[in-house]
Amino acid sequence: MHSVWRLLVLLGLLALPSALHKPQQPGLVKTHTDSKSALARIIAQGLMKHDTEGRIQNIHLLDSLNASGQMAPGMVGWLIGSMSLQHDQESSANITNAQLDYGGIRMSFHKEWFTANISLGFDIDLRLPFNNHIIKTHERMNLSVEFWLEKDEFGRRDLVIGKCHVEPRSVHTTFLTEAIPPKVNPFLRNFRDNLEKVIPHLIESQVCPLIDEILRQLDVKLLKSLMEQDIAYELNQL
Repeated sequence: MHSVWRLLVLLGLLALPSALHKPQQPGLVKTHTDSKSALARIIAQGLMKHDTEGRIQNIHLLDSLNASGQMAPGMVGWLIGSMSLQHDQESSANITNAQLDYGGIRMSFHKEWFTANISLGFDIDLRLPFNNHIIKTHERMNLSVEFWLEKDEFGRRDLVIGKCHVEPRSVHTTFLTEAIPPKVNPFLRNFRDNLEKVIPHLIESQVCPLIDEILRQLDVKLLKSLMEQDIAYELNQL
């Protein structure tokens, strides 16, 4: 069974480089294809298989902002049109153009303790509840996950998944729309500040369980072998 899984992993790694060359859209995270880490390539393959970008784009952003309580009192109500004279026009905040930097996943290690760092970005189309004016923003951030092999009392190794989180200082919002009505600037500043508080948790909820599943599907002996390969490669670069 283990030999079959090793074969599947090998075939996946051979097929991955062509998948990493999928067309890029302007303004999104640039994909690099120079990763030498077998573990990074397996993680990338698994994330693509699970359609991680599609999951991110399906996040109900306005509902999440409202439920989080991060928005200032009355702000969400204003956004969804409760204070607008045009009640027939609905507001929306849709995530589009999600892009993970699959080929640029960076691995770092200390002994058998590994950290995978993943860059990702996406756009948000924010439609205001008046004049159907659409404000477009671009979000970018880094997610890191720690994992290691730990021996039990019988000397057997088990995979341990540690902290998986979006680094708060890595979250940046850029407004792509230039012609923004002056009267909405105060709202947009609040929207940006609160968005950067909520987005990390939303991304973690979509990506972290997938990485956990990808790594736990690997046989521990195979995982140890891949870790040793990564360590040997990095030491050879010194």
